Amino acid sequence: MDVVIIMDVVTLGETMVLFVPTETGPLKYIYQFNKHIGGAESNVAIGLSKLGLKAGWISKLGKDGFGDYIESFVRGEGVDVSQVKRDENHPTGVFFKERVEIGESVVYYYRKGSAASFMDESDLDENYIAQAKYLHLTGITPGLSESCCRTVYKAIEIAKKHDLKIVFDPNIRFKVWDDKEKMKETILDIISKSDILLPGLSEAKILLGSSDEKEILNTFLDIGPEIVVMKVGENGAFLGTKEETTHIPGFKVKRIIDPIGAGDAFAAGFLAGLIKGYTLQEAVKLANAAGAFALTVKGDVEGLPTWEDLLSFFGNEKGITR
Repeated sequence: MDVVIIMDVVTLGETMVLFVPTETGPLKYIYQFNKHIGGAESNVAIGLSKLGLKAGWISKLGKDGFGDYIESFVRGEGVDVSQVKRDENHPTGVFFKERVEIGESVVYYYRKGSAASFMDESDLDENYIAQAKYLHLTGITPGLSESCCRTVYKAIEIAKKHDLKIVFDPNIRFKVWDDKEKMKETILDIISKSDILLPGLSEAKILLGSSDEKEILNTFLDIGPEIVVMKVGENGAFLGTKEETTHIPGFKVKRIIDPIGAGDAFAAGFLAGLIKGYTLQEAVKLANAAGAFALTVKGDVEGLPTWEDLLSFFGNEKGITR
């Protein structure tokens, strides 16, 4: 007898091994690195798991040591990895982060020809997706290859067939797209098929050519989503629906250690709020707090909060310190 797995959220995308220098400066002069994992979709899945929800991650990894590391790590964080395929012919992707004291950190990808870039529709199990409540996607995956793009659209088709809510974070990465116009066209098309949209302000400007928050929210709502939550950094987020447009303030972080992964923490916090029955505004407030937590620790997932962390942060439960 088959065991029925019920997931709150299923997500789809590539995760790579991330090498972070132990010191700041140009990679030319760096000799030591710490090994982490990095991938927007698995970040969200881990974030949801830490917040007490059931998340599943669909992907493809190389049949290599790096693939073993990623699969083991993500499983160890409580995420269901039963839909992660292993590819003997293509490697797990890697990327390097260059840390600098002045300006923004630079990321160097070595993901072309990776196992994940060869994902296709046959890697999707319709029954697995059908049992979830939400399908989470980003604009990174369709840019990896034509087959990945087809896979994303097939996942959307399955989700709509089974009445899942589709959550989309544009997560624009120019380095994964060969054609910037095709990027814009594809991402806008996926937005039109989504129920919940989680863009950053800079991404909205790229996609719509506007800097006015209310105009951006209304334009996105006209395209298709029922809910738009636009992140505006330390200033929090703007919530837009057909009924309301609201600004929810963020939380100041005195010392930002690593900004990478904050948007994924935000997505996990927001979805956790919705699934646990909070109002939209409360869910955005939770998302802002989760994003703030992520800024305080080096690495994509190491700073993701637990549900107890958030309750303690808001004063709803005493923190356990010893």
